[in-house]
Amino acid sequence: MFSRTFTAKRLPLLFFTPKVIPSEPLLFEALFSTHIVGDKPILVRDFIHSALYDAKHGYFSQRSGSVGVLEKSIKFNQLEGRKAYMKYLDDIYKRSDIAWFTPVELFKPWYAHGIAEAILRTTNLSVPLKIYEIGGGSGACAKGIMDYIMLNGPDRVYNNMTYISVEISPSLAEIQRETVGEVRSHLSKFRVECRDAADRSGWGDVEQQPCWVIMLEVLDNLPHDLLYSENQVSPWMEVWVEKQRDRETLSELYKPLQDSLIRRCIEIIDLDKNPSNQSSAIKMARSIWSKVLPKPQRCWLPTGCLKLLEVLHEVLPKMSLIASDFSYLPDVKIPGERAPLVSTKKDGSSLDYGSYLDAKGDADIFFPTDFWLLESMDHYSSGWLKLHKDKSSKQGKKRRTITLDTSSFMEEFGVPSKTRTKDGYNPLLDDFKNTKFYLSVPTHNTK
Repeated sequence: MFSRTFTAKRLPLLFFTPKVIPSEPLLFEALFSTHIVGDKPILVRDFIHSALYDAKHGYFSQRSGSVGVLEKSIKFNQLEGRKAYMKYLDDIYKRSDIAWFTPVELFKPWYAHGIAEAILRTTNLSVPLKIYEIGGGSGACAKGIMDYIMLNGPDRVYNNMTYISVEISPSLAEIQRETVGEVRSHLSKFRVECRDAADRSGWGDVEQQPCWVIMLEVLDNLPHDLLYSENQVSPWMEVWVEKQRDRETLSELYKPLQDSLIRRCIEIIDLDKNPSNQSSAIKMARSIWSKVLPKPQRCWLPTGCLKLLEVLHEVLPKMSLIASDFSYLPDVKIPGERAPLVSTKKDGSSLDYGSYLDAKGDADIFFPTDFWLLESMDHYSSGWLKLHKDKSSKQGKKRRTITLDTSSFMEEFGVPSKTRTKDGYNPLLDDFKNTKFYLSVPTHNTK
């Protein structure tokens, strides 16, 4: 979730071909707290989860100031154009030494108002409105949505609504309470539950009533797993992280596929395609090519997202979902499909690491979102797409989904004129070309 002001940019094709010595793990010179990686190896997703969320050493736990809070909304109509806007941002970052500002913070209250309008247009207003926000950041989204509904929705909707923020960081949870509490009438309708949303035990009983779930810039910080293949024909292997004998250096350890969550994610991606359907000539060519020019392969799997969706669909079977995140990231140094940026910020300048193992609680680790894959995982977790070999076992479409560019979403539901500068430049529509919105609502259509 670091530095949320990427401009549109075509990604370079990155290839990584390290020397791999048989039976020896690939080493990275990376130091990390002994409290994070213990004596036993851990999966990459557990390493990333600890690097970001460990109560004592994690990035979000010890750096509450990483999430920026603007003292006042930006008056875009008073700025001359893009140059003036970028200078304004640069000054803010340098003055505060904040790691990043989320779009909902930069464009408050208009960003949240667009989301609130989308909810009001599509929700069932005959039942009390209930909203869950996963990872509420500074609370700007919650306050903006509640403000909008209070001012623009029917009185009964605001009076009976409930807004629950599920926040893993205690320091951010307190900031959210303060932000929402600026409007006294919001407090009786708002609460923060400080817990991990992906932990089923924290949700209690299944909620049978319709509700909304909001996830803004959350998917990018969900833990991922990593797969490794020695060459083009070798099988995929799980990547684990372990300590070396010096107790400080971390290395990768490769194991045969065995984790059930990884296997489900592979099934959804259809990564483990059966090569038996290929002709003998094609298989022979692949085998020869892998020996002549072996190319190690890496693939990042959004297992954290899959786990969260499985939990949400279990406990909130009638939920409507709205999520926003990066569809791609520029200048990624780390190898592998869907690889993350690992970045820290100091004195207003960013520093990108070349390995995820360099993260020591001082760096954000964030991934691009494959929205096609997100839709597949959403349908899979809802019970519609179970991916049995017998395709006739499908039970019917239970979700209606749509993916929109941020500009398209805001032009439909927001007020673009409020984020436009004097010369017509609009940073919300023009600068966030690499972000998208995903909307998913339940339906009873089983045809």
